[in-house]
Amino acid sequence: MNILNKVFVNGFVGLAIVAGAGSVMAKGGKSMTVQVDDISTTTDDVSTADDGMLDYNELTHLLFMREEEKLARDVYTKLGSMYPDSVIFGNIDDSEQRHTTAVKNMIEKYGYEDPNTNDNIGVYTGEDYGWYFTEKYNLLVERGSISELEALYVGAFIEELDMMDINQCPKVIVEANNGISEVTKCGKISTDNSDIVRLYDSLLDGSDSHLAGYVKNIEKHIGQGNYQAQVMSQEQVNEILNR
Repeated sequence: MNILNKVFVNGFVGLAIVAGAGSVMAKGGKSMTVQVDDISTTTDDVSTADDGMLDYNELTHLLFMREEEKLARDVYTKLGSMYPDSVIFGNIDDSEQRHTTAVKNMIEKYGYEDPNTNDNIGVYTGEDYGWYFTEKYNLLVERGSISELEALYVGAFIEELDMMDINQCPKVIVEANNGISEVTKCGKISTDNSDIVRLYDSLLDGSDSHLAGYVKNIEKHIGQGNYQAQVMSQEQVNEILNR
């Protein structure tokens, strides 16, 4: 069982700016395939999935994760262009493309509009949190431009943050004026929707693998066993790394 099934209450990394909740336009549900890494799951029509609808907290979190997975893809794509000899970025950005597409497909399956209307690198159009991901992208790319080692740390940071944010409400959502006031009120720990749980489990499995890959490359520079957790606790990271 993934260790991140527990609630994380420490180690948040985010921007504490208040953003209001926005509206989401619905459209007709459809059958499509959700693919995450090597896992492919055919989803049924909205009318046959759970109760056929998402509550506000579930939808808010799913829309957020759509752009967070795109953030990972975009940053890795950019860093890969900066450090072409570091093949890990090119390998993992392909996986992150599948992740962000999988979340998009789940949003559309339940009849809602994709918040991402522009697929260009570094562009985030979500009404509520596009500003947050734009700032995050710029900060992470700036950090990664310092050196190849720092770029690898950026990759590990993103994977730790992603696992935290999949499991529970991201700090930026909790701090927004939207009625979601606790970390336990959205994310994998709060949903009883089996479709979303399966999707999030698959994303977490991918992030486990990606974090291990980045740490392996980092420790080629700093020595085996010397990686220090950046977002999660050291205990949680060590468990993922089987230490």
